[in-house]
Amino acid sequence: MSNYLISIVGPTAIGKTALSIKLAQYFNTDIISADSRQFFKEMQIGTAAPSTEELSAAKHHFIHHKSIQDNYSVGAFERDALKKLKMLFETKQVVIMVGGSGLYVDAVTKGLDEFPAIDKTIRQGLNNDLETKGLKYLQNQLKALDTKAFNTIAIENPHRVIRALEICLGSGKPYSSFLNQGKSKRNFKTITVGLTAERAIIYNRINQRVDIMMENGLLHEVKTLLPYQSLNALNTVGYKELFNYLNGEWPLDFAISEVKKNTRRFAKRQLTWFKKNETTLWFDYETDVNNIIKQLNKELLPVKN
Repeated sequence: MSNYLISIVGPTAIGKTALSIKLAQYFNTDIISADSRQFFKEMQIGTAAPSTEELSAAKHHFIHHKSIQDNYSVGAFERDALKKLKMLFETKQVVIMVGGSGLYVDAVTKGLDEFPAIDKTIRQGLNNDLETKGLKYLQNQLKALDTKAFNTIAIENPHRVIRALEICLGSGKPYSSFLNQGKSKRNFKTITVGLTAERAIIYNRINQRVDIMMENGLLHEVKTLLPYQSLNALNTVGYKELFNYLNGEWPLDFAISEVKKNTRRFAKRQLTWFKKNETTLWFDYETDVNNIIKQLNKELLPVKN
């Protein structure tokens, strides 16, 4: 097996994009984005998508290639990403993948889990509960049925909560019991590089990033998307909070503080997800890139020779 995918993971605002570009330049290769929010061309500032300068520093794939009005699933991304990797591996032995969306990363590196078919009326009922009783009600229901799933999925995402609940209710088994059962084989080897830092540092970097986003025009970006606020792609941190401000429900200062708080919660869940992979090579976010490259070259010894 001579093809290697170097997957860079870690919490938001930790420096994954910068590292991915340096590694892509060193290995003279391309970058695949596994950040599900950066797929959408209308969402640039609030998703911390790579800048024009960063995009020109290395060839990127799956950045702003979809519209918020497109129905683009993790399954579709898995198919598209594997097709792109097959093409890239024809001329390159190493490809870089970067992103903080754990499910999308795992879809490429391991394959998606298989779930039983569920009666559509169950999801319809859960959608009605979301509208009438709220997300908190559904979260508590999931916590009672599957604590493991409650602690690992993106609990602030109604789509993910409803998906887990419909599996629990429709199958009579915990959603988490279907995870990591039969994984698809890949014709490449994955080396996962994780960036991390002390929690206080991560949280401070998140707070600073949100302030920079606001300075760069996040509020204006969200305002242009207000007519589409009901779309699933926009039901995400950084957008839904500012929608509440624009709809007159929250003061701006409070909305910004909620963006920071919810992003910090998201980062905590990212780390929980990524820490499950015991083979990840973890580095402090300030580690010199040459030290990371040195470790990677040890892992890539068969390729280098």
